[in-house]
Amino acid sequence: MRARTRARKRALDVLFESEARHEDPIRVLEQRRAHEDAPPVSDYAAMLVTGVAEHRERIDQILTEHSEGWSVPRMPAVDRTVLRIGLYELLWVDEIDDPVAITEAVELARTLSTDDSPRFVNGVLGRISDIAEYLRPGLQPAPAVPVPDEEPGGDSEHDVEVDAGAGA
Repeated sequence: MRARTRARKRALDVLFESEARHEDPIRVLEQRRAHEDAPPVSDYAAMLVTGVAEHRERIDQILTEHSEGWSVPRMPAVDRTVLRIGLYELLWVDEIDDPVAITEAVELARTLSTDDSPRFVNGVLGRISDIAEYLRPGLQPAPAVPVPDEEPGGDSEHDVEVDAGAGA
């Protein structure tokens, strides 16, 4: 598994846990990083958690506007968290191409959620990606985070293609 893929999964774990426990995501992140027996949380995962937490109100507003027939609170918890991470990467993380952010979110949904979730996540993020250039002005981009060397034989994140407009 690639370093950023692992980071996205770890960020999802922290954000999901914080929501389930009704705790601040930054506090859960700090707790995870403080315990030696907890799985490691990379700088990229920490940036995702922090970014989603800082921009959650705007992220949820955009998701509400573009997830046809679904309010954010009604979404399955994993889908909601995947969408928040994916949307944060789409709009705030300049170093990640939109198709990569969408593909990674879809793969998280495929691995961790329902059979319908990948199509739902792809549709919502695809619609938002289509208008991302209009949403980005005025947003402060996330700081670049170095990525540790990939595992031998790992694929480059930028080798993946996605049909961002397919399905909803």
